[in-house]
Amino acid sequence: MSERASTASEVVPMHLVLPDASVLPISAELSFDAADPYTVRIVFTGTHSTSTWLIGRELLAHGLLADTGSPAGTGDVRIWRDEDPSYLLAGPAEPFVRFVDATVALVPFGQESDQMEDEISRLIVTLLDA
Repeated sequence: MSERASTASEVVPMHLVLPDASVLPISAELSFDAADPYTVRIVFTGTHSTSTWLIGRELLAHGLLADTGSPAGTGDVRIWRDEDPSYLLAGPAEPFVRFVDATVALVPFGQESDQMEDEISRLIVTLLDA
């Protein structure tokens, strides 16, 4: 009997545009685990450094549909599609679309809490035993 996959990942080549307009190549490795269905981990790797971000899967999905006039997100991270290559962190949309589609195949939007029930139960037991 085969096990169903519970993770999705995608590596996306991107560019970091600095304030002086110089451009640095970076890669972004997106990963999703069905055990944590609300979160997408993105590891940005450049020539001399690595940075890991955790963002909401829904924010990423909404950003693929948003534009510069109405970006997804209201905090420090805002996401939108734009054909202009001069914004801060630029990458092709297609790998992000593939990635979000793969996460939805694992955990459809609206069913995240179903995935979390076992984890929440374990957390409650741990807290009560402490």
